[in-house]
Amino acid sequence: MDVRDLAWNDFDGWVDLYYGRYEELGGNPDLGVYFFPERPSRAEEVRVFAEFMKGVLDRDVVTVVAPEGRGLAGVCSVHRRGRHLEDRHLGTLGIFVRADRRGRGVGDALLRAALDRCRGLFEIVELRVVATNPARHLYERHGFRTFGEQPRSFKRGTRYLNDVLMWRPVEPAPT
Repeated sequence: MDVRDLAWNDFDGWVDLYYGRYEELGGNPDLGVYFFPERPSRAEEVRVFAEFMKGVLDRDVVTVVAPEGRGLAGVCSVHRRGRHLEDRHLGTLGIFVRADRRGRGVGDALLRAALDRCRGLFEIVELRVVATNPARHLYERHGFRTFGEQPRSFKRGTRYLNDVLMWRPVEPAPT
């Protein structure tokens, strides 16, 4: 599985991957990812993508992608949680893999690469995952441990789900 750092020319694949989440929601109402009330415009996606790239250049964001053809099979990012001296060591992880590529090692490769690139930038990586999301097992395989649960933090329609809070230390960079 080829995984590499996010590049400027990934914009179209990035948007297609993101818009695919909205299409998937129609056939999978239990999809455990967050959505805006309406799909963002392409112009809004330009702004978001530029912010990601600025974060990468500032070393506040690690973003890796799994290229496939002219698009992306998945993306994984770790954002610096804060800008204060006291919380700059924390990173918050987000990952999304295209529906037809799940269960085929894409998430595993993305997560491994992202965590490797976090060395020297973050000491701890944390995440939130909807309690029913099977990706919890992927995170556990990569050393994430549950440290709490936030009740009713996820609401789709009239249904509430809990978010599971997970964390893991980042191994120091080899000397």
